[in-house]
Amino acid sequence: MAENNNNLARTYIRFVHVLNALQSPFALLVRVYVSWVFLKSGWLKLEDWGQTLSLFESEYRVPLLPPHAAAVVGTAGELVFSVLVIVGFAGRLGAIGLFAVNALAVISYAHVLFQEGSAAGLGQHYLWGFMLLVIVIYGPGALSIDGLLARRSGYVTRDSY
Repeated sequence: MAENNNNLARTYIRFVHVLNALQSPFALLVRVYVSWVFLKSGWLKLEDWGQTLSLFESEYRVPLLPPHAAAVVGTAGELVFSVLVIVGFAGRLGAIGLFAVNALAVISYAHVLFQEGSAAGLGQHYLWGFMLLVIVIYGPGALSIDGLLARRSGYVTRDSY
């Protein structure tokens, strides 16, 4: 009986080691996936700036900002914060920034996203928000500039980056 318990414990410990080894690559995949969504959106806005301004004037209802300022701030946020999150430089700050961009997108397009039949679109925003909060709370992982800087400085703990 004791031998079976030891074998089970060793197997479980090996399993945990494998999962631990996957943490950094998984964090990188999460960062790239969620950032790519916003990077692509920002790039599309830049490619047809006239259409972007038109959408911010007529379709998106960004509170507190005039449409042209909202277009500039939103596009810049999508592009800059996405790059920060992908490379993991100030990764947590970048993730907070993208989370704010995502929240503002939901707020400014709520008149569409909260309508019957738009659950999938709203669900994507919730998923992206959740993924960004994971990065904010856990950090960008070891495969990031933040992780590299933490290792080089000698200040490496589980929560360093």
